[in-house]
Amino acid sequence: MPGPGGQESLQMTDDVDRGKLYRARLLVLLASVLWSLSGLFIKSPPFQSIPAEDRGLILACYRALFAGLFLLPLVRFRHMRWRPALIPLLVAFATMNLLFVTAMTRTSAAAAIFLQNTSVVWAMLFGYFLLQERIERGSVLSILIVLAGILCIVAGDWAGENYDGNLIALTSGVCYALVVIFFRVLRDEHPAWLVALCLLTSAAIVAPWVWSLDITLTGQQFFLLALLGVIQLGTPYVVFSHAVKTVNSQEAALLVLTEPILNPIWVWLFWGETVTVSTFVGCALIVAGLLVRFILFRPRQVLPQESQ
Repeated sequence: MPGPGGQESLQMTDDVDRGKLYRARLLVLLASVLWSLSGLFIKSPPFQSIPAEDRGLILACYRALFAGLFLLPLVRFRHMRWRPALIPLLVAFATMNLLFVTAMTRTSAAAAIFLQNTSVVWAMLFGYFLLQERIERGSVLSILIVLAGILCIVAGDWAGENYDGNLIALTSGVCYALVVIFFRVLRDEHPAWLVALCLLTSAAIVAPWVWSLDITLTGQQFFLLALLGVIQLGTPYVVFSHAVKTVNSQEAALLVLTEPILNPIWVWLFWGETVTVSTFVGCALIVAGLLVRFILFRPRQVLPQESQ
């Protein structure tokens, strides 16, 4: 048995570990807050002068470009390698990026961000059909609740001006789920390499169309685009990737749920955007479904065996 000095040492170690965990949780929250700023940037007045039909394309291009350039110094040469499985990942990521930003310009911030976060459900379904991953019986309940939320948002604005944007946002969620699946397939690759490559490829794919448009951006717009890429997309990746070394994935997933909640709040506070009752109810159902997934029916964890 440890003596008094040993017990004091163990207590100090425990305090250090708890302090480290507390700071890591704060970092996850910081990352989710930064991610939640997408609507605040995209719906800001300086971007509203860009024609609506081209706004999503332009913002998606430069957002990915500035974020990719910001992350590029974190990639080591030894991590750079090409695999055929990168192709579907890059296509899914580029499509997701374009669809999400476009949806944010064509529907409410609440609908766009919550419909994209239905990716959790689609990832479970894709994991079952593509990777033969088992879906626990209880998770079916969360899927049904999220689907009910989707129905409320989409059907509630069936004939409204946000209907197309809602469908685009929902499709971005499906693409997001495919990105998650391909990241699982490529789990042996370094994440900084994968994310930087995805971002820069996304920008490169749409750049020819963007540069062919007869649209000249102002210095203020370029400055905001740089902030959008670096602060809203690049920096939270660095913060989050550091935090998840300490916080387990289950807890991180719950903390990151603050992103879709805060996103429409920022837009309402700064730009006065409100949502319909059906969208509010649908968002609440999606949150409920995600909470059911991550709290009531969390994946079973295997306890480590005691050392012999």
